[in-house]
Amino acid sequence: MVAVPLLLLCAAALAARGALPPPEEAARVARVVLHSCDWGALATLSAQDGLRGHPFANVFSLSDGVRGPGGGSGVPYLYLTDMEISVRDLRVNSNASLTVSLAQTPYCKKHKYDPQNPLCAHIIFCGSVVKVNDSEAAIAKKALFSRHPEMESWPKDHNWFFAKFNITNIWVLDYFGGLKIVTPEEYYSVKP
Repeated sequence: MVAVPLLLLCAAALAARGALPPPEEAARVARVVLHSCDWGALATLSAQDGLRGHPFANVFSLSDGVRGPGGGSGVPYLYLTDMEISVRDLRVNSNASLTVSLAQTPYCKKHKYDPQNPLCAHIIFCGSVVKVNDSEAAIAKKALFSRHPEMESWPKDHNWFFAKFNITNIWVLDYFGGLKIVTPEEYYSVKP
């Protein structure tokens, strides 16, 4: 009889936390945060006159897969056009960083966490942005259009293409005490 109230108490604690994995499971936290987010801030090194060589951040819609059980692939997919200023930067230098935060979800507001509070988890990915091959384009299309259906009606003459963020480094900030480093191997080996 004692086990039932204890289980209920544990379930209530998990629900209060919003089902975010515990801080010691940083790779899972990274996967959950990415899958929960519909957009991120992509930072490039500018190739534009007047900004050349300076950091330049821009917001992009993204998806790692259809919402729901399974938690997505962990691969951040993007729908891009060469007309976009950040994509012009990427043509010169494909290296970038991508930041996603639970601040864009109801999670932080529900818990009254300021976006800068470490408990309002955010993930910083470093790597490069590359166009996907034809076989991966169908996966990227399903991932993106399921979350961003408006994309299907964007002007065809803008020559949209599917891309992915190739992750080389991951930093997780989800608790006090500083950033945690997660390798891509650790990240892709866990399920959210």
